[in-house]
Amino acid sequence: MKKIETDVLIVGAGPVGLFCVFELGQLGLKSCLVDSLNEIGGQCTALYPEKPIYDIPAYTKISAKKLIEKLDSQIKPFKPTFLLDQTVECLMEKKEKFILKTSKNKLVNAKCIIIAAGNGVFGPNKPPLSNIEKFEGKSVFYSIPDKSIFKKKKVAIAGGGNSAADWAIELASTTKIIYFIHRRKNLRAAPNSVKELEKLEKKGKVKMVIPYQIDSLKGTNGLIDELVVRHLTDKTIHIKTDYLLPFFGLSSDLGPIKKWELKIDKNELTINQSTCETSRKGIFAVGDICTYPGKLKLILTGFSEAAIASQSCYKKIFPEKKLHFEYSTTKGINKL
Repeated sequence: MKKIETDVLIVGAGPVGLFCVFELGQLGLKSCLVDSLNEIGGQCTALYPEKPIYDIPAYTKISAKKLIEKLDSQIKPFKPTFLLDQTVECLMEKKEKFILKTSKNKLVNAKCIIIAAGNGVFGPNKPPLSNIEKFEGKSVFYSIPDKSIFKKKKVAIAGGGNSAADWAIELASTTKIIYFIHRRKNLRAAPNSVKELEKLEKKGKVKMVIPYQIDSLKGTNGLIDELVVRHLTDKTIHIKTDYLLPFFGLSSDLGPIKKWELKIDKNELTINQSTCETSRKGIFAVGDICTYPGKLKLILTGFSEAAIASQSCYKKIFPEKKLHFEYSTTKGINKL
């Protein structure tokens, strides 16, 4: 079996994993990425490709799909190897090198590993409704691949976090009405998003259905006729809606990574913030999968950690070489 030789194996091809390729490439290091999905982008591609992101520098707003396209374009000069639709099942260490075997029997030799696996192997948390599978993919969606289907339709959005609020704001301009359902008066979304929802409610574009939670779905052939929501006092409201978008977060599992003898705290990998190294020498972690005091779960934070981890990989691979840091404004783009 032919082995793939690389400097750094990156576990996860989401936005932070992709940016690792760029940072490593600038240092002259080769990358190989492994991801369980059959395309790059992680959650940005699989769950919310059209979701607007507002905190990427220089972009007032950019969709998750467009962000992945930009990152893909940025790393093309470095010609990374992609091993998609597979996971790392076996990890061995020999003579200061890691030997990894994937679920598709690919063997990879790497000098360092960067884990950028986000929340691990993930899936959406679904409302506890016995018949919800009948509506999934037709009138119930946990991600939005094409927002145009909601044009001039009645849409119910359930959840109280940023995903629910951001999508309500984004879709309000084209839908007939948005029903925003949450079981508590206080939302977990960003304060500015909450204020925007209040403005849209005054304009009649959003109707806040609070404090209520989803009770049942009624309909035929996968299409919703009626959504029933229940108040904490057991009072119910019957909502005529075309679509239901539940945003209750993700359930995740670290999968085989749990067997790698790494220090784990509540399903997250503990790292040294100054190097992004885990408890095992030569294995680094970046993005949502890692934790340390004061950690902020933002793509921006992950990008910064990608740069730190890449520098740490270089120092481990070339311990005798002094790394002369240069700004990209003077160095330009390195080509491997």
